[in-house]
Amino acid sequence: MRNIKPLFTRKIIAIAVGVIVIGVAGTVSISSRASKAPVAARAPASVSVASVLEKQVIEWDDFSGRVEAIEHVEIRPRVAGTIDAVHFQEGQLVKKGDALFTIDPRPYQAELARAEAAQAGAQTRLALTKTELDRTRRLIEEHAVAQRELDQRENALREADAGLKAADAAVLSARLNLQYTAITAPVSGRVSRAEITVGNLVGAGSAAPALTTLVSVSPVYVNFEVDEQAYIRYAANGAAGNTGIDRIPVAIGLASEEGFPRKGHLKSIDNRLDTTSGTIRVRAIFDNANGVLTPGMYARVRMGGSAAKTAVLIDDKAVGTDQDKKFVMVVDAENKATYRAVTLGPVVDGMRVVRTGVHKDERIVVNGLQRIRPNDVVAPVTVGMDGSAPHAAAKVAAGDAK
Repeated sequence: MRNIKPLFTRKIIAIAVGVIVIGVAGTVSISSRASKAPVAARAPASVSVASVLEKQVIEWDDFSGRVEAIEHVEIRPRVAGTIDAVHFQEGQLVKKGDALFTIDPRPYQAELARAEAAQAGAQTRLALTKTELDRTRRLIEEHAVAQRELDQRENALREADAGLKAADAAVLSARLNLQYTAITAPVSGRVSRAEITVGNLVGAGSAAPALTTLVSVSPVYVNFEVDEQAYIRYAANGAAGNTGIDRIPVAIGLASEEGFPRKGHLKSIDNRLDTTSGTIRVRAIFDNANGVLTPGMYARVRMGGSAAKTAVLIDDKAVGTDQDKKFVMVVDAENKATYRAVTLGPVVDGMRVVRTGVHKDERIVVNGLQRIRPNDVVAPVTVGMDGSAPHAAAKVAAGDAK
């Protein structure tokens, strides 16, 4: 009985301590909740907004092209012989008819002389047969010769006439061969280097090695390829069948040039699309009086629609990317930002054409897009669509507010 009382006492003490601890903890928790202040609402983010523009523009498409000479000639010998002279400097501008090479003409001079001698003999034989035929005709009237002799004389005349024609052709051929020993420029342009020099023997014909090459200088072609979608747009504007291509503006810029300073016009659009690449070949023509455009040179090509049309324009900085979609944030009258998907067109005069999604005078966020989310209320600061100066209306409103 003496051991039961201390055990009971210890239990009572433990229960009392537990009650006190729970009470203290509850008091501390209530005090902590009471001491916390209410969370303040997030202030609207400050963003730059601008009104969507609408104006008449020409939409441009950009392509990559190559400069090509209108006339490109490989100079090959038309007769065999030894190169006697080279009459040009490498890279020289030559005119049509200027001398380029001379092949030893002496064998061909001798051949011409032989052909002319054969021609003279054929002319003499023809004259003799005519005389004999006339004499035989007189005798046949007098019944002094047989009809057979007359027939022979007429046949001899025809043979002599044919012989003279063959001699004439031989003379013409020999004269042409002699002319071919003097190789001249078939077109005006810039000549390359001499691939075969003086003293070398050359053959004749298409299998013979080229002596040099010659390209015309001005004007020049610029060839490039247009994708199918762009071609469909141009065809709808009258470019199908090369009938309306003169109305389509085209310009180029070289790798070292800013923009597209060189203006030209379309020459032709090909008659079929390449099914492998889905493109169609296009050729434009440009003046090249100073000779800067060299065949093979890379050129940036810009081609525009047939006429100006009304387009909606925004700053590229206002466009966000949502996976494979493009969007802008439209700010309404209550300064609430709304997500709006857009379909974009090309860049025109530094502004992005928007085909669908926004309309003229709607306000969109052009700076601070990363600080807001859809349906956020924003603190808009009105700027110009180029992000620089505020619109006049915004200035007036600011003055009224003061």
